[in-house]
Amino acid sequence: MYLADLSQSLFSALGLSGVDNSLEIAPAERICLVLIDGLGEISLNEFLEKSPGEYRALRSLTSVRSLTSHFPTTTATNLASVGTGSFPSHHAMLGYTVLVPYSDGRILNALKWDERVDPVLWQNVPTLYERAMAEGIQASHIAEKRFDGSGFTRATARGATYLGANRVDDLISQAKLAHRSKPSFSFLYVNWVDHAGHSDGVGSEKWIAALKSVDQLVDRLQNTLSSGTRIYLTSDHGMINAGEKVIIGEGNELALNINHVAGEARARHLYVEEGKLAVVKERWESFFGDRVSLFTREDAEELFAATGTTEVVSTVRERMGDLIAVPSGELVLLDAAIADREGKMVGHHGALTDIERLIPLRTIAL
Repeated sequence: MYLADLSQSLFSALGLSGVDNSLEIAPAERICLVLIDGLGEISLNEFLEKSPGEYRALRSLTSVRSLTSHFPTTTATNLASVGTGSFPSHHAMLGYTVLVPYSDGRILNALKWDERVDPVLWQNVPTLYERAMAEGIQASHIAEKRFDGSGFTRATARGATYLGANRVDDLISQAKLAHRSKPSFSFLYVNWVDHAGHSDGVGSEKWIAALKSVDQLVDRLQNTLSSGTRIYLTSDHGMINAGEKVIIGEGNELALNINHVAGEARARHLYVEEGKLAVVKERWESFFGDRVSLFTREDAEELFAATGTTEVVSTVRERMGDLIAVPSGELVLLDAAIADREGKMVGHHGALTDIERLIPLRTIAL
């Protein structure tokens, strides 16, 4: 089961029509979905086991099951799946950055956006928030104030009432406000763990401090939200600490015949010169062997689609790279244009390892 299955199931439990409750979520009048960016199931379990006397609020949650992050295992793609209840093969948000088709080579950064790209046209699947509000289900999106009105928010969460919150106290008060009426749904997004993982690595002091802050947030939500509310906690992806780092084109011929590099260090979109696909693929296979999996556009379609189907919308084919390079182990592939910034990051995600793909689903009824 994937994040798209979770969001459909949660809205089904609130009474939304036309969605599938594949996770068999019990009917509810108030649901608060807390998404902790970057908190993989394997890392969470590891640190709960290491610290038996800590993280009491997180331990109080009942583990429903592990979910699977959509590919690529990154925020832009997976928050789009939460918001729409659909797979990347349908909403076509294919990673952190992708080439804008038929442009002059512009690369769209999904989280920073580009005012020349209409977010409603770029991601045109109606969101679950829009559908819920149309059926009388109050839907709220709670996150930092700076995300309000951004292109990414409009692409993935339009229709929800945006409740900006920069501090823990504000997150709590906004969550309480979001559930004044019923039925109601709130999506509460925090990125503390992800930021700590990128800067200092999974398991670092900063990462552990972020996890403790998450535990405190969950505790306060349990003691603040109204009786009858059900809290669900999940994530969008896990994270690995980088081992080997290879800069594409620095001291090697990996950049030859490639016009543009996009995606992220664990899931690269490579846009290849016309007629050079076979040459580039052979060159990369020779250099990396089995340390990198290479997918042509036709091969990659199944990565973005639901299990058992390769059905994709045309915009997916237009946006994805001619080759998609997915490292194994702890290898990261750095874009030479931004290698200084990418190379400073300790934690990375985007690929297909269990550490990156498996995410928690835990719950408690108040």
